[in-house]
Amino acid sequence: MPANRRQFLQAAGNLAVAGSLPIVTRPSYAKEPQALLPIVDTHQHLWDLNRFQPPWLKDAPPVLSKSYVTKDYLAATAKVNVTKAVYMEIDVAPQQQVQEAKHVIDLSRSKDHPTTAAVISGRPNSSEFAAYINQFKDVTEIKGVRQVLHVDSAPRGLCLEPTYVQSIQLLGKLGKSFDLCMRPTELSDGKKLASQCPDTRFIIDHCGNADPKAFLDNNQSSEEPWHQVDQWKRDMDGLASLSNTICKISGIVARAPKGWSAEHLAPIIDFCLLQFGPERVVFGGDWPVCLLGAPYANWVSALKEVISQRSEKEQRQLLHDNAVRLYGLG
Repeated sequence: MPANRRQFLQAAGNLAVAGSLPIVTRPSYAKEPQALLPIVDTHQHLWDLNRFQPPWLKDAPPVLSKSYVTKDYLAATAKVNVTKAVYMEIDVAPQQQVQEAKHVIDLSRSKDHPTTAAVISGRPNSSEFAAYINQFKDVTEIKGVRQVLHVDSAPRGLCLEPTYVQSIQLLGKLGKSFDLCMRPTELSDGKKLASQCPDTRFIIDHCGNADPKAFLDNNQSSEEPWHQVDQWKRDMDGLASLSNTICKISGIVARAPKGWSAEHLAPIIDFCLLQFGPERVVFGGDWPVCLLGAPYANWVSALKEVISQRSEKEQRQLLHDNAVRLYGLG
C-alpha cells in the first residue's frame, strides 16, 4: 500500500485527469444559494520556486512542479466566494523554515492577499524547537505548526517521543495549534499524542488522510488503498472523542479514484461530520495539491453536493463560521 508522499504523488499523477469530470449539484437545503455562502479556506498552499524549493517537489507530477502564487490562487477560487485563507506550510527544508514563516507573515498582513493567517512548518522533536516557535509567540498571524508525518524521514512513533510531546504541549501554552498530517494507519498515535497534550488544539488534516479508494465496492480500483475502512473509522472515532481535536474536511479529492464523483467522497465526509459534530469541522482547499484529483471549483462543488441536505447553519459552520471562530479570524 502507498506508505509515503513520494509513492502517493507518483500514483496520483496518473489520475489528475479526473478533475475534468463535471459535478452535478443537488438542490440545496440552505435558504441562501450555496454559490453565495462565504468560504474560509484553512489549507492554502502557495509556493514560489524562485523563493522556496520544497524537497518533495522533485518527485511530484508535472502539475505540481511549478510555482503557484496568489494570483493563481485567486484565479482558481474566483467563482467559489473564498473570503479568507489560512496558509499551510509546504514542508520546506528546515533551513528555510524561518524564511517561510516571515514570508507568510508579510502575506497575512498585506491587504493585497486573501491570506490572513498561517500554520508554519516546525520540527517538534528538535531541541531547538522551543527557541524557534518562541520567536513567533506574539505574532497573531501565526496560528499553529505542522510537520508532515507521512514521509520517509518520519518513522512511526516519532510524534510520541518525549521531546516531541513536550514541544506540542508548549504550543498549547503559547495558544498555538498543531496540525496532524500522518499516515491513516497511524492515527492511533495521533490520539495518544493529543491525549498527552489536552491544552493544545489538534487539527486533523485531510479527514485523517482518508483514501476514497478504500470505500469502493468489489475492489473497483487497481490500486491498493492506504488503509482499511474499519480501522480508519475506529481511529477517527477515537480522535473525535477528545475535546481538543477538530477535523479538516480537505485533501481527499487528491486520492479519489479515476472517474470519481461526489458519491465517492460522501462516506468520508459524512462520517467525519457525524463524529466531530457541526462545531468541530472546517474546510480546507488543499490547493494546488487538489489538482491531482480536481480543480478547486470541482472539489468545492462536490463537497457542496455532499452537504446539500444539511441545514444552512451547518453548511455555514463548515465552510466559514467555525474557521473564523477557531482560528480567531474575526
